[in-house]
Amino acid sequence: MEIIYRRYRLMSYVTGTTLLTLCATFVLHKVSPATWEHVSVLVRVIGIGHGVVLYPIYMVTCFWVVLKARLPLLLLAAMFLAGFVPGLAFYLEYVMRRRLVASGNLAS
Repeated sequence: MEIIYRRYRLMSYVTGTTLLTLCATFVLHKVSPATWEHVSVLVRVIGIGHGVVLYPIYMVTCFWVVLKARLPLLLLAAMFLAGFVPGLAFYLEYVMRRRLVASGNLAS
């Protein structure tokens, strides 16, 4: 279970970070359109990376953790939502760690 959780944690951080980066650049787009022209290529690359590569891997990893730890499906839905709501992935990773340690599936 430890290796599965580590994979989930890595994907949670990577997916959450790319999502926060995308949101920050979209705010930058509204604040300074001139700067947006310089980072628009970066936004496209990060956006495609997040949506096409990272988020599907994150979804599979979430499903794997929920399946192995026998967690409720509502938690799986919240984990899937974390790929769309900025910052939620980091909070859910914290919740998952506490829950897995409390249930004995993960060493502290």
